[in-house]
Amino acid sequence: MAQYGLMIDNEYCTGCHSCEVACKNEHNLPLGQWGIKVLELGPWKLMDGKHWEYRYVPVPTSYCDLCKDRVAEGGKPNCALHCLASAIEYGTLEELAAKMEAKGKMASIFIP
Repeated sequence: MAQYGLMIDNEYCTGCHSCEVACKNEHNLPLGQWGIKVLELGPWKLMDGKHWEYRYVPVPTSYCDLCKDRVAEGGKPNCALHCLASAIEYGTLEELAAKMEAKGKMASIFIP
């Protein structure tokens, strides 16, 4: 049986928080609880002294079940469906690992 997960592309996440809102709505999570939380990292000045770096990092929490009811009906997890930057992808671990290898940097895979 295939194992499924999320691949999160940290290079293209814009920090819009759509994944957080979609997840909270799907799971009816109360205020202060998240199934996925977007963390902000930075800004920090790069060693060239001219440029700054700032990152958004979506992190699934222990509440994430990959929207098992939605997926059982043929859909995909709500965070992946509503990600405006297409920075969150759902698939089998093999598919995600291949995409991550092709990407080469700044991506992670989440398996609940």
